Amino acid sequence: MPALCRDCLTAFDAGPRCPACLSPRVLTHPELFDLSIAHMDCDAFYASVEKRENPDLADKPVIVGGGRRGVVSTCCYIARIKGVRSAMPMFQALKLCPEAVVVRGRMETYVQVSRQIRNMMESLTPSVEPLSLDEAFLDLTGTARLHGAPPAIMLARLARRIETELRLTVSIGLSHNKFLAKIASDLDKPRGFSVIGRAETLDFLGDRPVRLIWGVGPSAQAALDSAGIRNFADLRRWERRDLGQRFGEFGDRLWHLARGEDSRRVSPHSAPKSISNETTFATDTADPDLLDGHIWRLSEKVSDRAKAKDLAGRVVTLKLKRANHEILTRRHALRSATQLADTIYREARALFDRSADAGPYRLIGIGLSELCPAAGSDTTEDLLDPAARTRAAAERAADRIRARFGADAIVKGRSLR
Repeated sequence: MPALCRDCLTAFDAGPRCPACLSPRVLTHPELFDLSIAHMDCDAFYASVEKRENPDLADKPVIVGGGRRGVVSTCCYIARIKGVRSAMPMFQALKLCPEAVVVRGRMETYVQVSRQIRNMMESLTPSVEPLSLDEAFLDLTGTARLHGAPPAIMLARLARRIETELRLTVSIGLSHNKFLAKIASDLDKPRGFSVIGRAETLDFLGDRPVRLIWGVGPSAQAALDSAGIRNFADLRRWERRDLGQRFGEFGDRLWHLARGEDSRRVSPHSAPKSISNETTFATDTADPDLLDGHIWRLSEKVSDRAKAKDLAGRVVTLKLKRANHEILTRRHALRSATQLADTIYREARALFDRSADAGPYRLIGIGLSELCPAAGSDTTEDLLDPAARTRAAAERAADRIRARFGADAIVKGRSLR
């Protein structure tokens, strides 16, 4: 049976240890050198970068996130042992792990490191589909002749290179489609490498819970539970037509995934579906001036990201979280797609005014969705707001000044609230 040493990259017949370096980190699978679709996930990415930058944190539980009123962005594996999880309220995380070191996230640093990893991935194949800063799909089909080695060896080499050069670890899943590769990468974290072959697909999925399916959240899980579907074996007992009648388009997808079938291609140019930004307050607030200032600043950040990606959006979203953690979401569709901070702000402010809720709030967020190329955006005239064209021209001029003299060259007064 094919085997690969993940430390020295020696390929050999199956055995408990590598014959070349005696390492026990041996990967063995009958289809090891025949599979080419991979999912790579950095291990506790933000926390690992922080530990790399500050060696004093190496053996300590680290949580990356806001203050006590924020949420956990991510945490290291030491903190996870204590029960800390991403998106958990910070106060709850600190109850579980009071000795944790809380570090505020540094997105610019994470983006820079992510780009380094992305460049390493693209040295293996141009077919890299990022899902976030710390994970991506890779399609290495047809690359064996180019690199002189099958995909499994190249992936193990990539993991070793990331660990050596960037001092970060990754976990890899290798299979024959994206669905199974994503599942495989979670089987042996951290610093893992797992394989799911074609021949074992049905047996592997059999008694595993359907919540492994990407997109099955609490509501979908409840609907499946009510239908008596808890694992993939349950799902395979349903006829395709019956799943479609009960769950619509999602039912047809379930029928294929129950059999380990996924025809999605690894797409290097998948466009983002939305752009958003949010902030959690140190103390709950209902101050209208303070909230207005946050609405503007968040709108400006969303606008800047849209402009950087040359995108515009047709739907503006306002997100509010009350003191009791109840979330209010309001959306409005525009007549013309926009990337202008002024337009996003005015729509978000109107949504806030119509929310008929005085607060106080602990979080506010602004989003832009139904994205499209920016060309042709912000063209619809607003007869009820004849000054809109002038404000748009002023914003474009301010953008040019900031590009030349720096981000602080021009600051709107409302952003100082």
